[in-house]
Amino acid sequence: MSPEGKDLVEMTAAAAAAAIREGRISSEELVRACLERIDEVEPIVQAWTFLDPEHALAQARAADEMRKVGRPLGPLHGVPVGIKDIFDTHDMPTEDGTVLHAGRQPHFDSHVVARLREAGAIIMGKTVTTELAVYTPGKTRNPHNPEHTPGGSSSGSAAAVAAHMVPLAIGSQTNGSVIRPAAYCGVWGYKPTHGLISRTGVLHQSYLLDHVGVFARTAEDTALVATCIMGFDANDRDMRPRAAPPLVNAVASGPPLPPNFAFVRTPVWDKIEPDAEAAFAELIELLGPQAREMALPSEFDAALDLHRTIHEADLAVSFAPEYERGRDKLSPRLVEMIERGQRIPASAYIRAVERIPLLNAALGSIFEWADVILTPATAGEAPRGLESTGSPAFCTIWTLLGMPAVTVPILEGSRGLPMGVQLVAPRHDDARLLAVAKWLENRVRDAGNR
Repeated sequence: MSPEGKDLVEMTAAAAAAAIREGRISSEELVRACLERIDEVEPIVQAWTFLDPEHALAQARAADEMRKVGRPLGPLHGVPVGIKDIFDTHDMPTEDGTVLHAGRQPHFDSHVVARLREAGAIIMGKTVTTELAVYTPGKTRNPHNPEHTPGGSSSGSAAAVAAHMVPLAIGSQTNGSVIRPAAYCGVWGYKPTHGLISRTGVLHQSYLLDHVGVFARTAEDTALVATCIMGFDANDRDMRPRAAPPLVNAVASGPPLPPNFAFVRTPVWDKIEPDAEAAFAELIELLGPQAREMALPSEFDAALDLHRTIHEADLAVSFAPEYERGRDKLSPRLVEMIERGQRIPASAYIRAVERIPLLNAALGSIFEWADVILTPATAGEAPRGLESTGSPAFCTIWTLLGMPAVTVPILEGSRGLPMGVQLVAPRHDDARLLAVAKWLENRVRDAGNR
């Protein structure tokens, strides 16, 4: 692509929004550059399931006209954003990664998409999801090596941001579907505290486990887009009226004191790959006395089983219509999960749900000293092959507990593929989480420049 276009697609979302507000570039120029980049790499990466260039450009021209006539501009005015194809959009189909929903056209935007439009964003198109946002892969490939998975279920969103097709994208996580693909694709992925972002108009798996998350290439952009889509929605039963965490200010100012990190291996450490184990050992050594290895209480040994019980029982209820009318069109793995969920006793489900607040409370001893938990985002680099999206096991506990998590793209494996460092904070400590994440990125960068 042209040097000018390359400069535009490499801009951060914050810088692009500022340039558009100040009239140094137009939204149309930025969107055209992104479309040029998509033309260049989409045949290999295949991140999009719906993309109408003329519709994207029409939105951009309207945004430019608003600026010219002096209308109020939102914090993402004129900036293109990719939307995972499980978020309803009134002007684009939402097919949820399954032939059972082919041609589905919502009449209304999801709450998140409406918030993005309110912030001035250009809804670029719909990105590929796995089947019903569970495990069976779509067509997307890892931008760093197309023979490797991009992760899932938010496959297209992570890949589109990593490949510089858009500066921002939206995804969701019920197990590891934001953190894992962000780590595999080498971008920032942030899953806020459960209940901070509305899920109205989003494909529903589990009220207890579903989270909306974001993808970006910088901490600043991560905080910016997340802030834009936070806001109380009475239609989401897990939301409460509360002030949004000051993410943007926290990232800009950083933590008030050097942070402490609790290095936690989790019960799935036996799955860690040698590259990742060695990289984390080096990272812990770099952090010195600011990092301590700390063990999770023994209650956490059953956490993955608790998540599975809740997830599969909820899948059986949420996807009952698809199972009943189109079982033969669902993947064998999803059918097995639904059928296992159908057999879970109500008593087992209730007991699993009741463990969530107890496990959150059990982490109090760790957070008496540590600002955040430091742990792998994945077992290692993105696996070779496209028949799987990799294991979410290193994300499962934090999703179960509704804790905020972010993956910081600061590690690389021996095959040259990214590996993410996952940081986790107590519920509703999202601002400190992102501030510490930015601090860690700077610390590693400074050490590398010596």
